Amino acid sequence: MKKLWKEIKPGDPAGQGVWKTETGINFAVAVETEEPVSLLLYRKGTKRVSAELPLGTKTMGNVYSLCLAEFPAGDYEYNYKVGENILTDERAARIAGRKRFGERSPAGEEHQIRGGFDFGEYDWEDDCFPKIPYQDGILYQLHVRGFTKEASSGVKAKGTFLGITEKIPYLKELGVNQLLLMPAYDFEEYQEETQSPYLDPLREQKVNYWGYAGGYYFAPKPTYSYSKDANQEFRDMVKALHREGIEVLMEFFFGAEASPCFVAEVCRYWAFRYHVDGFCLVGNGSAAETLAKDPLLARTKILSQNFNADAVYPGKQAPAFKILGELNDGYLVDCRRMLKGDEGQLQGFLYRIRRNAEKFQVINYITHHDGFTLMDLVSYEERHNEANGENNQDGPAYNFSWNCGAEGVSRKKKVVNLRKKQMKNAFVILLFSQGTPMLLAGDEFGNSQRGNNNPYCQDNEISYLEWKNLPKNRELFSFVREALAFRKTHPLLHQKAEPARADYQGKGMPDLSYHGNQAWYVGFEKEERHVGVMYCGEEDGEDAYLYIAYNFHWKEQSFALPTLSEPWNWYQVMDTENGFYEEEVRLENQKQCVVPERTIALLVGRK
Repeated sequence: MKKLWKEIKPGDPAGQGVWKTETGINFAVAVETEEPVSLLLYRKGTKRVSAELPLGTKTMGNVYSLCLAEFPAGDYEYNYKVGENILTDERAARIAGRKRFGERSPAGEEHQIRGGFDFGEYDWEDDCFPKIPYQDGILYQLHVRGFTKEASSGVKAKGTFLGITEKIPYLKELGVNQLLLMPAYDFEEYQEETQSPYLDPLREQKVNYWGYAGGYYFAPKPTYSYSKDANQEFRDMVKALHREGIEVLMEFFFGAEASPCFVAEVCRYWAFRYHVDGFCLVGNGSAAETLAKDPLLARTKILSQNFNADAVYPGKQAPAFKILGELNDGYLVDCRRMLKGDEGQLQGFLYRIRRNAEKFQVINYITHHDGFTLMDLVSYEERHNEANGENNQDGPAYNFSWNCGAEGVSRKKKVVNLRKKQMKNAFVILLFSQGTPMLLAGDEFGNSQRGNNNPYCQDNEISYLEWKNLPKNRELFSFVREALAFRKTHPLLHQKAEPARADYQGKGMPDLSYHGNQAWYVGFEKEERHVGVMYCGEEDGEDAYLYIAYNFHWKEQSFALPTLSEPWNWYQVMDTENGFYEEEVRLENQKQCVVPERTIALLVGRK
């Protein structure tokens, strides 16, 4: 047999994985075992072992390594053999052998999954990181497969990285500038040890559709690729998004066993090799503080629920460029309760919409993957997870939702119209809050999961975005697009620091103030469900005034308006009953604004 390499040399154990050196291709793997360890080589695309190379004794610690001189890596794939077990390298740059998403490897096919190499040069052209400041970001969380898999998505490469690329014109039209991808590394699709006790053991095991699991953290998921080269398709997607000013952030699930060093290695790899702009740490998020101190990731966004910003920036220190982003479930709860009209919510609501931490960014969301979509939030009061096969026992039991008078799909005009308005109300709350808003893909056109608030295992129409609803809900989409555009053009709504609620600018008014039936005064009694929020400052070098009248009561409410100095007047530009006006309307009564029930109105000061 023709020799596959010129020479076998001692390997370098300093790192793990596979990399090029001046003398060849270096292999290094850490294994706690006293059994023999060997390297298996396969011809690319085959399961037959072409060569087995014993790794001998440990080079250092628990690391086995060797170096192959003049080895044509591009023509081969590899695994390791430990005793009689086949081990695929967790640091493999590619994963071969996956055919279709959710398809199990045949029993006994121990060589079905193999590691691959990624040494080719990629032409990034003039690609550069957009480096969008947190306060200017608009996040959009999506599932790579579910985003375009449904038949009406209108793309050729359904359910893939290329499918996202095909949807860039849509993303631009909507106005988002940051994508947060649910796990897109090659995660494990079946987890034997984590099955729910509510599952019928005789039923077929459920697929891990969401992807929050361990896996091969250095490889893009091959079943999310339209082409045979997932690595290139992912890079092409990132480059195309960057060209349009859209950042790419990725979610990674790390278990308790993942060390901060390993997490940092993963994030550095994707930042260097794939130009990824940020990472969301799920599960074990304790590494966030380590990443925030990493000089190589100093312009990379790190999102997590678990970090202590004071440990990164002691005392009064504050970062010049915010790195850490806090995923904020408190915002979700308080704003949902306010939206549905619960009593005693005003103070918590006002805190949430102004909150803007000094040492980290607050990430706000009313919906995300783990729960109801926005349409379901206003259509269901109970979860409907029967399809998950867990006797409807999984998923949050209480969602702070209100069905507007009927459970589930309804044809009643009153119910349908109220749901539309409530969705608009939710978007106004989210997009006119300080901090960074995060939208759930499909909410902008009323996507529904049929009341399922935990579709972790639903690789079907329950989870897929139903793009056929876009024409039906074009009015909602247009409203969201206009609200996003309004936010972008009004820096008062996305400030770098939290408003001081004081007149530090010398404008004669505080930068942020609250109003009720009387100007400058809000009653915080538990039955109060309306409040006027006013911003005062500068935009484009000129004075600017914004007044948002939030009425979550089931009756119309009167809002007192602060008096603007001459020649300024209050104009109404939007309400969630009618949407954004074609022409701004000057208020006849400059001291008062009456807002219908469950409606939000937007006023601006104009000369």
